[in-house]
Amino acid sequence: MLIIRQLPIFKIIKMKVLSIIIFSVISLLLPQTSFATTVYQPLDLTSSNIGFIAIIIFVVAYLLVMAEEFTHLRKSKPVIIAAGVIWALIAFVYQSHPGMEGMPGQAVRHSLLEYAELMLFLLAAMTYINAMEDRQVFEALRSKLVSSGLGFRALFWITGLLSFVISPVADNLTTALLMCAVVLAVGGHNAKFVMIGCINIVVAANAGGAFSPFGDITTLMVWQKGIVQFWDFFALFIPSAVNYLVPAAIMHFAVPDEKPEASDEIVIMKRGARRIMFLFLCTIITAVSFHNFLHLPPVIGMLTGLGYLKVFGYYLKITHDFDKVPYDALKGSESVGDIVPFDVFKGVARAEWDTLLFFYGVVLCVGGLGFLGYLSLASELMYTQWGATNANIAVGVLSAIVDNIPVMFAVLTMLPDMSQGQWLLVTLTAGVGGSMLSIGSAAGVALMGQARGKYTFFGHLKWTPVIALGYIASIATHLWLNASLFN
Repeated sequence: MLIIRQLPIFKIIKMKVLSIIIFSVISLLLPQTSFATTVYQPLDLTSSNIGFIAIIIFVVAYLLVMAEEFTHLRKSKPVIIAAGVIWALIAFVYQSHPGMEGMPGQAVRHSLLEYAELMLFLLAAMTYINAMEDRQVFEALRSKLVSSGLGFRALFWITGLLSFVISPVADNLTTALLMCAVVLAVGGHNAKFVMIGCINIVVAANAGGAFSPFGDITTLMVWQKGIVQFWDFFALFIPSAVNYLVPAAIMHFAVPDEKPEASDEIVIMKRGARRIMFLFLCTIITAVSFHNFLHLPPVIGMLTGLGYLKVFGYYLKITHDFDKVPYDALKGSESVGDIVPFDVFKGVARAEWDTLLFFYGVVLCVGGLGFLGYLSLASELMYTQWGATNANIAVGVLSAIVDNIPVMFAVLTMLPDMSQGQWLLVTLTAGVGGSMLSIGSAAGVALMGQARGKYTFFGHLKWTPVIALGYIASIATHLWLNASLFN
């Protein structure tokens, strides 16, 4: 009998039986297809106790998110719990309505599919950014600026312009952190320059991310939803530039007219850095091509591009010369990265998992509130009573207080009937509105931590009227320049 168990045919039969059992269990767990023709509409629970409790849970969770800087509680934790509790309450109510028990599950799966597409897209992009950081691409740029010997005012404009140019590709958070490192390295002793320089970087990075599908999560959501096509986003280039240039031109006169001492620091990019940058460009082209020409979700192109990086990482690994320098001799030193083989999975591990999980919580929380009926009420109030233009401007103001991710996801869930110009307007306002407060965007929150004590909430607040002037100017520019898109 022992000999029979060791035969290949016995192993194959055992695997087939196991597969049948697993498939049967999964089939029992999945909702069964119904041939009934009855179609149920979701219950309106906006006036119920369950609805009010769900609103309270979401508000409390988001207050904890906004207090992250003081409590040091990661923002993903409260919203993940809130998402689970809200959907549990919804499912509990539906259990008492025969024939409707499966509706919450179907709605959750729809939200999960939207989240999965965005999460995998962002994961691929973050892995590329981390790979370039590992190859010291950003450090090389920083050292070049630090050693340039330029004055504060020149650095103010260079860091701002670079933030505006880099953020459409590398996302606004990564760009802001890179440029803030330059500001701190050059003018760390001058608190006034650091404050104004950080404000300028936040405004520029958010403005740059508003006209590119890759620049911010909100623009990515609109693109992946298929509402605005890839090239149509660039109609926002001039309004975004106005949003950055108006406050920058005013703040210029407050920048100290001094010249800091230049540094002689030199950082050399590691092997493969330029090729990884090229592969990232190819990945972007692949994602756009898959979406525009093959009508596939952009995430498929991004994950294909991640495959480019994984294959190239394999090449770097097998061609790595371990015999150049003994590993033990350099362990713990700054040079150890030059002799350690490239590992693409380190880039995956170093992705902003707290942000990705926060996004999961937000998507499911907002999806739950929408299923309860609250987003329909908000849509009726904002887009019917106020009008689309006023509603979209209000979205930008709201995103300065509440993170733009839940605000934009709520708008996409409402899916109001709007022209292309209005969808571009809400994309613009949601992207740049967060610049009015330091807590209004991920870039601002991150810089408050990086330049702690030098870039503060109240320091940013003093310049809010100037930033708001840029916000109004960018909206006026869009309404005038892209008037034909509002028909």
